[in-house]
Amino acid sequence: MSHVSPSFAPVFGNCIRLLRQVLYTRDGQPFLVAGSGTLGWDAVGANLIEKGDKALVLTSGYFGDSFAECLKVYGADVTQLTAPIGGSPTKEQITEALKKDKYKVLTLTHDPKMIAETVKEVSPDTLVVLDGVCSVASEEIRFDDWGIDIVVGATQKGLGVPPGLSVLCASQKALKVFENRKTPPSSYYISWSKWLPVMKNYEAGTPSYFATRKPTSLEAPVQLIYALETSLKTIMEGKVSLEDRFKMHREASQRFKKEMQSMGFKTVSLSPETSANGMTAVYFPDGFKASDILPKLLAKDIVVAAGLHKDIKDKYFRVGHMGVSVVDSERDDMDRVIKGVKEAFAEAGYKSS
Repeated sequence: MSHVSPSFAPVFGNCIRLLRQVLYTRDGQPFLVAGSGTLGWDAVGANLIEKGDKALVLTSGYFGDSFAECLKVYGADVTQLTAPIGGSPTKEQITEALKKDKYKVLTLTHDPKMIAETVKEVSPDTLVVLDGVCSVASEEIRFDDWGIDIVVGATQKGLGVPPGLSVLCASQKALKVFENRKTPPSSYYISWSKWLPVMKNYEAGTPSYFATRKPTSLEAPVQLIYALETSLKTIMEGKVSLEDRFKMHREASQRFKKEMQSMGFKTVSLSPETSANGMTAVYFPDGFKASDILPKLLAKDIVVAAGLHKDIKDKYFRVGHMGVSVVDSERDDMDRVIKGVKEAFAEAGYKSS
């Protein structure tokens, strides 16, 4: 299927409309661009940051550090507000930071409702940017009601689509900031001046592109757009309501964390309030490491990930529980993973407390 085919344009446009529903927004502007979730960071830096603009990055792990590094590339004056490993900055810390200086953007990965409300109270001009790669479609994100300006996402996590599509939604406020730039965007490929007309045209049913390199048609990765529409239609029109979907993710998260704790394991998150619903990070017990466990799980057709956080990367592993593995009651993914983790540790010589 060609990316300029008349029959493809309605599929692309439907993805834009359905994504608004998933994010609870009426007039947020989705951008669907070939790339990874990291491209969303570049979109923020290239389109919203001008040299010397101040950015407050709330850092609670690996991705906060990386987002800060990305924004510096685009000339941002970055301040990082860090939290203990497994925690997140408090409302009081955020309020104090916002009162101390004027920031153009604030970025976060967790607790968007509280943080967006705090920004609205203390520094309403500051743009609220949520790195939601893991949370879109697995966590409740009320874009309009909470006052979020940017959600950065990708297809391969909660949306349950193969990787390769960067998903971003921008508020009208963020688009106004972009339009009022004093300097041109600092990227060609991810410039909203190029992409905004493309998104609007597809939503209106008109095929569009600006710089495709045929035959790859990267400006509209056709197969991924079809897959995304299938997923979004399942999410919004399937047997499970959006609210129930988020409830099922919360329950699956709580169940998995309790099972790990019953084995004597400690989660990296310090409390339920700082825990993600789509993923659990678990410390290895003393004397165990990734190479002891991950290959044993792989032999059972179970894939989990090693750690990323630079300070503890060899001390924990990560398990995703999101999307179809949680929502489809006919599958037994959660049971298999829990059973597999228990068996793998037993095979490695661990005796549960």
